Amino acid sequence: MNATHKQPTVMVVDDSPDNLTVLEKMLRESGCRVVAFPRGDLALKAAARKPPDLILLDILMPGMDGFAVCERLKADATLKEIPVLFISGLSETRDKIAAFSAGGVDYVTKPFQPEEVRVRVETHLTLRRQRQELQNAYERLRELESQRDNLVHMIVHDMRSPLTVIAGNLELAKMSALPDDVAHCLAEALKATRALVEMVGSILDVSKMEAGQMTLKLSAVDMRDLLSKALQSVDPIKGQRTLALKAPEKMAPFQCDAHLIERVAQNLIHNALKFTDEKEGAVTVSVAVAGDTVRVTVSDNGPGISEAYREKIFDKFWQAPAGKQGQKPSTGLGLAFCKLAVEAHGGEIGVESREGKGSDFWFTLPAPKADEPDRP
Repeated sequence: MNATHKQPTVMVVDDSPDNLTVLEKMLRESGCRVVAFPRGDLALKAAARKPPDLILLDILMPGMDGFAVCERLKADATLKEIPVLFISGLSETRDKIAAFSAGGVDYVTKPFQPEEVRVRVETHLTLRRQRQELQNAYERLRELESQRDNLVHMIVHDMRSPLTVIAGNLELAKMSALPDDVAHCLAEALKATRALVEMVGSILDVSKMEAGQMTLKLSAVDMRDLLSKALQSVDPIKGQRTLALKAPEKMAPFQCDAHLIERVAQNLIHNALKFTDEKEGAVTVSVAVAGDTVRVTVSDNGPGISEAYREKIFDKFWQAPAGKQGQKPSTGLGLAFCKLAVEAHGGEIGVESREGKGSDFWFTLPAPKADEPDRP
């Protein structure tokens, strides 16, 4: 055994005193700490008190056989990860299959060769140690990610107030009589500040939804009216592009969080405008109702999205090149927010695209039960 690692403990369970003696001697010479038991029930009690790193287990024993012992070990949350190597005089294929079905990781037939057992034990101890090291590294990574997210959340939260103050003062400055070039610079500064305020809000909202801390405020919503408002909100940036809404003239009210779903629609429409031609671009928002499900689709005639990126564009911060001019089809946080908000409602979101011919971003919302309360 490697001297740099702590001495492993191997439990040997066999009703033959001779086998116990041979295995114990061989394992001690290999650098293992050995605990030996002639019966399965004794071994289970000892393992519960102090779990070993590996167990060598006979099958044919009085009272509880090796299969039953292994099944009991695998049913215990604190013991199930311990590798079990069966050592048995049973050599039929069905016996080996039964051993592996019970949870064993290896099988050695008697009469055994001590050197073979030693090599197999060392192999499985090494594998167990590597799995534990990997799990420890993963847990440490999760801890570091949590610390990073908490730090980012605090910084972003503290940015909201000064950005709001800057935006307010820029709004006041805009009201003054200024030279054209200064007024233009001021307008650009205000536009950038508003974008930062929106980004801060999106980061905080995404963080809340990922942590399950955002409660949906469900109410009866006129989906046609909601989408009309979403279209009106982006009207100042549409330029010469055309915007259209296709929805039934009369729609029954639909239960959802109006604020969140309007923001979802705004993000998808804004994303569509961003990637369509300023003069020939066309964006259409359509609604279809099927039973208790509503489906909203935002279609554009932009460059489309490569199939390789369609599964990734809703990931947080994901951006990938697309189109002839190397544009990015994802707005990063915007699409991630849409995905989380829709899934919080129990709905689905996706994209269908034809490279060079445009994209259809869609989401569906199921109707909640009448007695369903607000939910996180």
